[in-house]
Amino acid sequence: MNQRILISGCSGGGKSALIDELGRRGQSTVAEPGRRIVAEEKVGRGTALPWVDLEAFARRAIMMADEDLQQATQKDGFVFFDRGLIDAAVALQVATGADIHDTLGPEKHYATNVFLAPPWPEIFAQDEDRRHGFDDAVAEYERLAIALQELGYSITLLPKMSIKKRADFVLERLEGQ
Repeated sequence: MNQRILISGCSGGGKSALIDELGRRGQSTVAEPGRRIVAEEKVGRGTALPWVDLEAFARRAIMMADEDLQQATQKDGFVFFDRGLIDAAVALQVATGADIHDTLGPEKHYATNVFLAPPWPEIFAQDEDRRHGFDDAVAEYERLAIALQELGYSITLLPKMSIKKRADFVLERLEGQ
């Protein structure tokens, strides 16, 4: 069984907080490529930022997510990814029209069941690194949901509940498989 677990979905939907909680519980986690890229680009005054050059950002996210997947093969048990290769491929598709199937190839990079964070306006917040609005986040969510289905993944929507209960939900779902 593939134990690389993708947590994707709406920007500002609580994915990173869930990943942090899973990490506190001793699970292996991988931070979101996009946030890491933004932090690096801002330090180096780079332009691979989603609000400056979405294509460069997406290509860099694809490379980083691929490296994350390679490193995950050395870990035992579940590895939880805060976004990943599919999210980056969808961003590249938005930027250039590149087909996600061509970008990703035939391999299933993650476990068949993906956890998807739905739009949650009550917790959505813009910040210096999340400059887009809620409507853009919802559109991104819709693109991801469609792409995941097209790629043959099954989707489990994350319930809108406390982070601790969300983590319980995810772990209980995985134990039941």
